Amino acid sequence: MLHSVRIQGMADDDAVAVRFGLDRADTHELLLDDEAYGWVRRAAFGTTAGWSLTDRGRAEDDRRLAEELSETGERAVVERAHEAFGPLNARLLQACTDWQLLPEKDDRLTPNHHTDPEWDARVLDELGTLRDELTPLVASLSSVLARFEGYDTRFTSALDRARSGQGEWVAGTGLSSCHTVWMELHEDLVSTLGVPRAE
Repeated sequence: MLHSVRIQGMADDDAVAVRFGLDRADTHELLLDDEAYGWVRRAAFGTTAGWSLTDRGRAEDDRRLAEELSETGERAVVERAHEAFGPLNARLLQACTDWQLLPEKDDRLTPNHHTDPEWDARVLDELGTLRDELTPLVASLSSVLARFEGYDTRFTSALDRARSGQGEWVAGTGLSSCHTVWMELHEDLVSTLGVPRAE
């Protein structure tokens, strides 16, 4: 449950429970317990509210993740996946930028109003290629840590929605868009290995 809060950044009770298929009532009670331990705190920003980790909570999650990874004896598998993820991550970020911006001669930061179907199709094709490369990476990770299961199918689901005309599923916030799923996987990978995200 702590890890669910961590990879989502901020999440309400339902989102925390849904991420790993936890019982919602139990999740609420455990979140209150974790709040008492000083591991999570509830915050609100405008109309958005949810739980986030405290520094103590992050340290506790780090401890649990290190113990879990040590017990598998498969750190090398996760390290190889992390190494393979780097170049894919750069491409994903570029694809999301290209979805949001359509540079013009005088302004490289022109918003993409999605009036150029060829441009958008190229972005969606790149996301499709990334999906194909993500699948074996997730299979490798989930073979040693089951909690990695589903990142590829969630990404595919978001991409299918985007291709059906729901463009917000590429990089939208507040939903399991391609970008959101990818960023959760990124956080999951670096936190599992104890690598500061900035690195």
